[in-house]
Amino acid sequence: MPDQLELILKEIRDHLHDGAVNRRSALHTAVVGTSDGDLRVMVLRHFDRDTLSLRLHTDARSQKVTAILDDPALSILFYDPEAKVQIRARGIAMVEKQGAVADAAWAESTPFARRCYLSEFAPGASSDAAQSGLPEWVEGIVPTEAQLAPARENFAVIMVALSAFDWLYLANSGHRRAKFEIVDGIIESRWLVP
Repeated sequence: MPDQLELILKEIRDHLHDGAVNRRSALHTAVVGTSDGDLRVMVLRHFDRDTLSLRLHTDARSQKVTAILDDPALSILFYDPEAKVQIRARGIAMVEKQGAVADAAWAESTPFARRCYLSEFAPGASSDAAQSGLPEWVEGIVPTEAQLAPARENFAVIMVALSAFDWLYLANSGHRRAKFEIVDGIIESRWLVP
């Protein structure tokens, strides 16, 4: 367990970077909360250690996009049970449906992942039966680039400029907790009682 705030901040950066690039990392998926009080599990797609920003992917028609456009405050909960570390993050989100960042994120996603955006219905739409929302012709296949082209309009990225981290290490000998806040580009850190 690190006992210096600088080492903990480095550990947070390392954990989040690994979560973005390693599908087996416990931090690859996180609980994301919007200001309307809704929570959902999302995949961490990118983390920038220098700017302390991250990227998530979503359906542009989803309720979370509407919530972010109404109020961009976002909270994200990461938990690694093996490391016994919880990271709560806060930030300001921005939705990008078009532009270089969204285009690059679309291009780097696998065709299988992009097929989710072929859904004929917005996420959360009512249905008479259990279904994926995907057209029948795409169920169970990896579509071609041409078949995926219409899905691009339903794809968006959520860019989050992080403003705070609350780090908690769980230990039988005594938990440890630290807070990191980014104020005018400067990271202020302090210990907290767990």
